[in-house]
Amino acid sequence: MDVLGHEYNPGQWRLLIGSSKVSLKEVLLHNGNRFPSVPLAHAANMKESYESMKLLLGKIKYDVFKWKLFVDLKVVALLLGMQLEYTKYYCFLCEWDSPNKKITI
Repeated sequence: MDVLGHEYNPGQWRLLIGSSKVSLKEVLLHNGNRFPSVPLAHAANMKESYESMKLLLGKIKYDVFKWKLFVDLKVVALLLGMQLEYTKYYCFLCEWDSPNKKITI
């Protein structure tokens, strides 16, 4: 933030994590949108998995700054360690598509 000329207050920023099948990206967004977004990490050719997310969060020292996360439900499922291969709906409150059709919620 010193390079950008902004006073840094971690409570004024949130972390956006975006993923696709071939890349992951992490960007800091200002809560009031008064400052431009700050790209923190972009990993091309990195598969979306719990291990990849853990590695990127470790590299940007998320455990030190503890920004609020701004993510979609697919990323939430990744961070919670849900099995993405078998889920049609990534939210546990939504319908569940399981290979075991006998299990119903």
